[in-house]
Parts: sequence; C-alpha cells; structure tokens
Amino acid sequence: MYSVVGVRFKKAGKIYYFDPLDFPIERDQCVIVETARGVEYGKVVVGKKEVEESDVVLPLKKVMRIAGETDARVVEENKSAAKEAFTTCLNKIRDHGLKMKLVDVEFTFDRNKIIFYFTAEGRVDFRELVKDLASIFRTRIELRQIGVRDEAKMLGGLGPCGRVLCCSSWLGDFEPVSIKMAKDQNLSLNPTKISGLCGRLMCCLKFEHDNYESVKEEMPAVGKIVVTSLGDGKVVGINAGNRTVHVQLFEVGKVKELPMDDVVVK
Repeated sequence: MYSVVGVRFKKAGKIYYFDPLDFPIERDQCVIVETARGVEYGKVVVGKKEVEESDVVLPLKKVMRIAGETDARVVEENKSAAKEAFTTCLNKIRDHGLKMKLVDVEFTFDRNKIIFYFTAEGRVDFRELVKDLASIFRTRIELRQIGVRDEAKMLGGLGPCGRVLCCSSWLGDFEPVSIKMAKDQNLSLNPTKISGLCGRLMCCLKFEHDNYESVKEEMPAVGKIVVTSLGDGKVVGINAGNRTVHVQLFEVGKVKELPMDDVVVK
C-alpha cells in the first residue's frame, strides 16, 4: 500500500497521485510537486489515503512543499506572461504562414518550459517557429498538437443543454462515446442534436449511459403484454430518463404514458 494525495493542476484536469511524505497536507491546499515535466503548482483534491500499487505510477513522485503566498504570486505572474507569449506566438505563426490554430499557452511553474497548444488539420512543420520562440523566450519550447475535444476543454463554453461544458467544468478524462449510446437512450440520431461544441458526440452520452442501462433492465421490454391500473395493454415504448412506460391499452386503443411502478408484465 502507498500513502498518497491526489493533485490536480487544472480545473477539471486529470488527478495525479504524489507521495505526501510527512507534510500535514489537507484537501484544498495547494502544493509544489515534482513532475515529469518539471516543478509544478497544483491543488490537492484528494486528501491523504492508502492505495494499492496498481493504482499508482511508479516511481511515485514526491510533494516538495506546501505552497505559500509567494508561490501563488508566481502562478499569477506565469499566467500574465502566458498571455503575452500567446500574442507573440500568434504573430510568429502569421509571419511563417503556418496553417495552425493557437489554442493556449502554459508556463511550467519554474518557467523551465513553455508549452504552446494548437490544433491543425494535418502535420505542421513548425521547426522555424520553435527557433524563433526559443530565441525570444530563451527557455525550452514545446508545441503540442491537440484534438478538438481538448480544445473545447481548454476554451470552455456552454453546451446544447445551456450548462457549462462538462469537460471544462468537472470531467477529468475523456472516454470513448459511441452512436449506440444515443440509440440506447432513445435520442434523435441527428448529429446536430447529439454533438457538442467540439463537433464530436456529447460526453454526457457516456456517463449517463450506465444509468439508462440499469433502469432499462428493470423496465418491461417493448412488445410485452402488461397489466396496469387502467387495464391490460402492450408496451410500445419506454422512457428510461423519466422511468415511464408507453402502453397501448387494449380496451380504449390509446397509448398512455404510465409510471414504471404501475406496469407489471403479464
């Protein structure tokens, strides 16, 4: 077993485990940690706990210290510098005539590296761009191509439901989403209805799918003959979200939407 704390570096970002050593670390505190890309500043979102070896990536990186006010100021300075770097990089992209869209810029906490995130339809030869940026900022430069889902996560926005995008507000990792999930939830297969801002299938289709599946297992299948408080009938549809069943009543010939608890298979 390993004693760990869970640290997140971005809002709705992935949670990474670190060795807390003997620091009195509590949830919601900020810490300075050693990562594969250098020293970073993050927020503890999972307090001290014991986990199995299979749940951690070895060797387990360590917490260097609990962050203080000085560290918080460094983070704000880095964010301000990143905005300036964004403008500089944007101008250089135009100068080189590169077909790429700059999405975000990020400084590591120790300013040992600047990461420029971009999207592009294909491969981009940005070697000359990297040379220009390295000569300006005099630090390590990384240009990282990302997908449209990552772009939406970074930029944020409102989804078709009117709420802040799940990926930018709380969803840590992307999981595969299939059209079958939309079918299982009886949704319209019109791409404009089931796609998010990124143009891909909405993430909520995935994390709501298990709930729909568990509810549907409790509901009578379409075509079954059932008994209801209004008389016998045949199931012609179900609404797992509302936990209701559409029943065509034999006596009146009409379809009624009834609570699941009011429908019993005959």
